[in-house]
Amino acid sequence: MLIQWFPGHMAKTKRLIIEHLKAVDVAAELLDARIPLSSANPMVEELLSGKPRIVILNKADLADPGMTKAWESYYKRKGVAAVSMSCGNGKDKKKFLRLIKEAAGPMLEKWKLRGLKTRSVRIMILGIPNVGKSTLINFISGTAAARTANTPGHTRGKQWVRLSQGLDLLDTPGVLWPKFEDQVAALRLAATGAIAGDVFDADTVVPELMRVLARTAPDALREKYGIEDAAADPQILLAQAGKRRGCILPGGAIDYARAQTMILNDFRSGKLGRITLDAVPAEEV
Repeated sequence: MLIQWFPGHMAKTKRLIIEHLKAVDVAAELLDARIPLSSANPMVEELLSGKPRIVILNKADLADPGMTKAWESYYKRKGVAAVSMSCGNGKDKKKFLRLIKEAAGPMLEKWKLRGLKTRSVRIMILGIPNVGKSTLINFISGTAAARTANTPGHTRGKQWVRLSQGLDLLDTPGVLWPKFEDQVAALRLAATGAIAGDVFDADTVVPELMRVLARTAPDALREKYGIEDAAADPQILLAQAGKRRGCILPGGAIDYARAQTMILNDFRSGKLGRITLDAVPAEEV
């Protein structure tokens, strides 16, 4: 079953993003730290050409720490600053704010040399739907965030939120709609919960998740579900996990639907441990 999500909106969304970008100084691309490759939209690099940019690896508390560091190094080699974050971690919030100001440093220096009046740095967070953008924005802005008045010029009619002294966030950023030409990426987005359950078929998504877990986290499968041979067919692994956790129908048959839901919930909540599904491209390691 192919996963198709929000078809036909790419052009409209692209125009919306371009319009908003005129009003900001720094753009932050939000990715899921468990699937940095799958949660990235290739449109971003095109749209942000020439604009200071950082990458946020969100939900880092659910991702493999070593892999997250590898992804940070990957972006550093590409000339893009990256920061790993977990909403609720005050230290991560400070890291994020510091990185934004560093990204805006060259621009602020130009203003100073030209004798221009320094204003707050304006930031917008870009990301595909359901990768935690709203939660992140609420976290970094705080519940008592002061809303500034509408700013003249390109920003007329747009509302800004004061994140800290000298840093404002556009609180109505456009979203990027993914076009799923890469079904592996789509399956992994579904596994992490970025795609709603009524859009994908668990019979397709869970086997893909089991394949990756068998390769990257065999110990977790053994400890949680009693699976000894992680190299077995994903359907066999699913049956073993279902039996171990009591997903049984009247008569003794495996309740596969219940087992699939259980595995998805265990992975998404971190009960299987901190796992990253996307590896850094081999040529970049």
